Amino acid sequence: MTPARSYRYYDLVMAAFVTVLICSNLIGPAKIAQVDFPVVGVLTFGAGVLFFPISYVFGDILTEVYGYARARQVIWAGFAGLGFASFMSAVVVALPPAPFWQHQGAYEIAFGSTWRIVAASMAAYFCGEFVNSFVLAKMKILTAGRWLWTRTIGSTVAGEAVDSALFYPLAFYGSGVIPDDKLPLVMLAQFFFKVGVEVIFTPLTYQVVAKLKRAEHEDYYDRHTDFNPFKLKA
Repeated sequence: MTPARSYRYYDLVMAAFVTVLICSNLIGPAKIAQVDFPVVGVLTFGAGVLFFPISYVFGDILTEVYGYARARQVIWAGFAGLGFASFMSAVVVALPPAPFWQHQGAYEIAFGSTWRIVAASMAAYFCGEFVNSFVLAKMKILTAGRWLWTRTIGSTVAGEAVDSALFYPLAFYGSGVIPDDKLPLVMLAQFFFKVGVEVIFTPLTYQVVAKLKRAEHEDYYDRHTDFNPFKLKA
């Protein structure tokens, strides 16, 4: 049996991916920000949307360098981390506060996401990340490894479209938080913003991918990969 290939930076990229994912889902959504941009005007958005697209950048890097199977392991690690963080938040919020501690209300606002939003977030993340990784892996074969920007942006368009199409209806349809007739506009705005982040990060993605490929002596092509998302073996 051939021993599993070891890499110098794979674990670090995994840790960075999971950290960004958990922070963007746990810290960001509690705050609604509003910024007046030149030309565009006033935009209102959940603060987490600023950082969540970075997880797609890491997903692109993982698939491009290490291949779909190893990216699949990282996606599952992120799913497990997000699930545990959500469970821990629910338990900590539910614990009865000490009589002298006066910040329970603020704590509930910051970390007391409803299970509907948590479930919607996890379902959207799971589907969106796997679509992103699958599309990039297939496009790499079709382009023979050329034109990296077409893969990073194209896969993000597909993944973020799935993510936004699942999350907002599952989390908010019929809830009254966002009027149902406004949901498509919110979904489109978030989608274009997230894809825009990917475009902005493209030069950095090129640099990181090139350095990792040289350092790891790896440039994986998923020609014989089993794309079953429920397998964990690389």
